[in-house]
Amino acid sequence: MEKNTPPQPEYAIRSEKLNLWYGTFQALIDVSLQIKKGIITSMIGPSGCGKSTFLRCCNRINERIGYVRTAGTMNVLGANIYDPSVELVQLRKQVGMVFQRPNPLPISIRDNVLFGLDIHAKDQKISKAEQDQIVESSLRQVLLWEFVKDRLKEKATRLSLEEQQKLCIARLLPVKPSILLMDEPCSALDPKGTEAVEELIWALRGTYTILMVTHNMAQARRASEECVFLLLGRVIEHLPTEVLFVSPTQKETADYIEGRFG
Repeated sequence: MEKNTPPQPEYAIRSEKLNLWYGTFQALIDVSLQIKKGIITSMIGPSGCGKSTFLRCCNRINERIGYVRTAGTMNVLGANIYDPSVELVQLRKQVGMVFQRPNPLPISIRDNVLFGLDIHAKDQKISKAEQDQIVESSLRQVLLWEFVKDRLKEKATRLSLEEQQKLCIARLLPVKPSILLMDEPCSALDPKGTEAVEELIWALRGTYTILMVTHNMAQARRASEECVFLLLGRVIEHLPTEVLFVSPTQKETADYIEGRFG
């Protein structure tokens, strides 16, 4: 009897020998990574090691800088995103991004949530009732509905930083992304706000693939299932989070997480 072949894990993001230069400076060196679908993967490493650069490769926003050059391959949701046929608007619809500091638009909470639809579904007629449902659903997913349901017409900039960051995540959801990129999403928050956003990130796993950059070792350990350690533009190791923090295979990883450099 033939043995059943175990199912291969599905990957949301796959890079192979990805290299990136800012002018003459090489920020990524032969980066080959496989990011599984539906889990939270954190990226750790010293400042300037390439974490945010890799994140920004996943939806090609690095290319907004004119002196960026890339080589190698990057597949997102099974497609080569450097193929000439790729539409950047569609790619960025599938791959949403949350930045270090909350950046709500200076419009109402409701209009912030609907903003992406105004761009990506401007040719579709969406009734007010459907809009109301989208707003409520998105705010419920980010655990914000009960706090703002009676003040949806207020300017979003009046929210606390924690609430603003949750709203920025909610703003991505109506266009139904598959991947959420998070670049130090808690760096501007106090400990209470950080805890709340970490709880939200954990609640979103499974529904979304989440790739998160963090400088906070405790946060990476608490709030991710796999962890990637980068150093000087190279991947040193990529392991389940509990394994990487307890028994890393590389001396550089042990030195970093134990605070001997970085």
